Amino acid sequence: MTITPESIQQQLQSENVGDRLRAVNDLRHLDPAIAFQLIQTAIKDQSARVRYAAVSQMTSLGEQDRETALTVLRDRLHNDSEADVQAAAADALAALKLTEAFDDLRQQYETTKEWLVKFSIVAALGEMGDPRSFEVLEDALLNGEQLVKTVAISALGELGDRRAIALLLPYATDPDWQIRHRLTQALGTLGGAEVRATLEQLASDEMEIVAQSAQVHLQQI
Repeated sequence: MTITPESIQQQLQSENVGDRLRAVNDLRHLDPAIAFQLIQTAIKDQSARVRYAAVSQMTSLGEQDRETALTVLRDRLHNDSEADVQAAAADALAALKLTEAFDDLRQQYETTKEWLVKFSIVAALGEMGDPRSFEVLEDALLNGEQLVKTVAISALGELGDRRAIALLLPYATDPDWQIRHRLTQALGTLGGAEVRATLEQLASDEMEIVAQSAQVHLQQI
């Protein structure tokens, strides 16, 4: 079957969820400007699976109209009933570097009870690199669930604010090797003389993956 804007439009109106999901996936074969217009219907679909697939595609299609993308993604971040769709909206805002949504991301981080949404927002703030993110990332590190703490360590490294070093160093002795592994990467990204002693300590970590990462980053600072 030849994929055309008309065929996808018809599928998007189908009562069958599978048809609508295929339509969203088939949008990748169309001109991005046309796909961007068609995906607006799917973003408000009654099925969370369809909405998730559509919002996820905004990471690339959003470049067609960043202002509209910002409006749509803000709406899904705040108002979607499903956590995974809200998380996908945060991911897309980060991929598009829509720093205008910083206050939206901070507000949602502070109000949501969904760890997945918090996780995606913390990752998004690190990717965006907005200096205003430091306090949110600090809170995620100190008060977040374990997976949120893990991504907060990476995000603080990406952000590049050197105030993070004092917050991060105590995690060199964390019992979770994944925390220590992320720490080697974050400290390596931040660099500087302040992190050398901790990386040297981690270079002898009992977990090989942690030790190897620390050794690599030591060579780069």
